[in-house]
Amino acid sequence: MFVAESGATTEILVKLPQHLLTELDGFVKQENVNRSEFIYQATKMYLRERKKRQIRESMRRGYMEMAKINLRIASEAFLAEYEAEHTVERLVSGG
Repeated sequence: MFVAESGATTEILVKLPQHLLTELDGFVKQENVNRSEFIYQATKMYLRERKKRQIRESMRRGYMEMAKINLRIASEAFLAEYEAEHTVERLVSGG
């Protein structure tokens, strides 16, 4: 891959299969932009979507972990409530 600096941007050489280039050129013509602009926008969109997927996956894992923690806390609270209820009953009944 050839890379040359040019101001705030970097020029790169990208190799694509002919069928993909043909499809890309169709979109370039339809959107009335040049290849560089189209690839620039497509890359930004791809990276943005990729970041969203990573965040969603991270959140999913976090929610799964919190579900386990919440279940454990609820189980402990249920046991504590059960013990407290029976302690009150014993105290009230004198036993």
